[in-house]
This record gives sequence, structure tokens and C-alpha cells, in this order.
Amino acid sequence: MKKLVFALAFLMSVTLVAQEGYFTAYNFTVEPQNESTVLQLITDYFSTHKTEGVTVSLWENHFRDSGNNFTHGIVFSGSLEAMGRQYSNDGGSEWMLFITRVNQHVKEGFSASMGTRQKSWGDMTAQYPVQNYYIVQVDNGDAFKTAYEKYHSSAVRKGWINMYGRFTTGIGPEGGSHWAITGYKDFKSAMGGSNAVLTEAERSNRDKAWNTFRETNGGAKLIRSGTRILLGQW
Repeated sequence: MKKLVFALAFLMSVTLVAQEGYFTAYNFTVEPQNESTVLQLITDYFSTHKTEGVTVSLWENHFRDSGNNFTHGIVFSGSLEAMGRQYSNDGGSEWMLFITRVNQHVKEGFSASMGTRQKSWGDMTAQYPVQNYYIVQVDNGDAFKTAYEKYHSSAVRKGWINMYGRFTTGIGPEGGSHWAITGYKDFKSAMGGSNAVLTEAERSNRDKAWNTFRETNGGAKLIRSGTRILLGQW
């Protein structure tokens, strides 16, 4: 299983459809004593071997439930053209050597997925290394899109970002058609959330907008949530 964790990255085809961006994600488990080695291997490789236009991000899956118990995830994101270039390149002998070295320190694979980022709010040029993620199953995708974008387009955003999108493959048996992420600059901000930076009037307006979203979101059901921490980005 562990030998598939990264090998899949250059074997999958890209068939994606939407607006802002595209991603693939690979989740895996590393024992604590091997974490620094894996981080260094990934840093060394992607610091010099990266497809132009593709961002590579390594995350620690920090707060997680027992059914979501992988330790790390690597995410490739970019435009359709850039992602297509990455997946059409087999990486050659240097990629295979990298895979071999990493697999020696990976305990097991967990999951892999592919999808799109449909819209974002906030300063996406800044880094928000602490991120809360939410995976939801949606009955009516069009209704969810309308309700979610209406809610976040009116939100007051102070020091945090939000983005959402959908999965196109890699959906688990419990479902999970869409995802949403709220990013913060540090743990204090993540713990306080928007309540810590909004005035009473802003919180009241936010709560009203949230109630409207819940009533019109197309039957969205939370599948799972967690918090991830950015370890490196190239």
C-alpha cells in the first residue's frame, strides 16, 4: 500500500472541469521518528524538481477523528494546463529515486483524491498555515454553490481566508462531494475564529446570514472536519 502513496501522482490522468484551480491530494502516515526525514526528502526534491505553475504543499493532519487518522498530506494545485504538464511527465530516474527513499519511511497510505477549487475569499497571496477543513455531502450542488457564495461574499474577513470546491474522484463510502477550508495565520486566530475579531453587530449579521445559508444550502451534511498545519510549500 505504501508504495502507491506517491507513485500514483504521475500515473493518474487529469480530467477536471472548473474555474479557479485544480488539485490532487495524497494522504499517508509517518511514524514520529521518521517525520523529519520525510520532510527533508520532500523539501530537497521539490525545491529543485517542480512543474512550473504547480504549487506543492505538505501538511500535518493535526486535529483529526479516528476515521481520519492519517498524519500527513501532500497537495498539488494549479491551473488545468500546469497540472496536465505535471501528470504527463514521468519524472525520470530522479523521481523514482525520490519515491524509493520516501517509501522507506512511510508507514502506510490512507487515501488520494482529485478535485477543483471553485472560489476563494480573502488575501490568497498571503500564507495561512493553520487551516480548518470541512468535508460535506451535498444533495443539490447548484443550490449549495449559490448559498455558499452568497454567504461568504457578504462576510467580514479580518485576517483569515475561506475557499471551497468539490471532489471529482476519491470520495469515500460515507460521501463527501464538497470541501471548504478556513485558513488562519496562527493557532490563536484559529481557536478564536471570526468571533474574536468581529464586533457584536458584525457577529449578529453573520449569524443571520449563516441561518439563511443553512436553510438554502441544498441539503449539505457534514461528513468530517479537522485542522491541518502547513509544514512546507514549494
